[in-house]
Amino acid sequence: MSASPASITSASAARRHVQSLVREHWNSPSAEVPQEAVIDLLLVVSELVTNAIRHGEGLAGFHATVTEEGVRLHVRDNSDVVPADAYGSGELPPGHPARGYGWPLIIRLSREITIEPSPEGGKTISVLVPLT
Repeated sequence: MSASPASITSASAARRHVQSLVREHWNSPSAEVPQEAVIDLLLVVSELVTNAIRHGEGLAGFHATVTEEGVRLHVRDNSDVVPADAYGSGELPPGHPARGYGWPLIIRLSREITIEPSPEGGKTISVLVPLT
């Protein structure tokens, strides 16, 4: 049984929850998801949740929904600040820059990225990670 979104307080719990959703939805050989796509999905989950915890004044909410195209993620944090690289090109920074690789990876692996203020304060970052 997977964790409820309300009980998700870490990147590892979010990854387990999403992995469980993928297994439940695509559990037949005819609808199998390539392992590389699952790895990309879990990387995006980790980056979004870790960013909320480290840079967004804490994880305030997590929700994942399986769609025909993949998995839609909604990660809410407590900060109103939009990440500087959120709408960047997705180009990986050269060398070891002060800012990390997280947003470029999210941009490269996700579609339909939106960042909206949350009525409760903070913001919700939503992305679609394709699996098909």
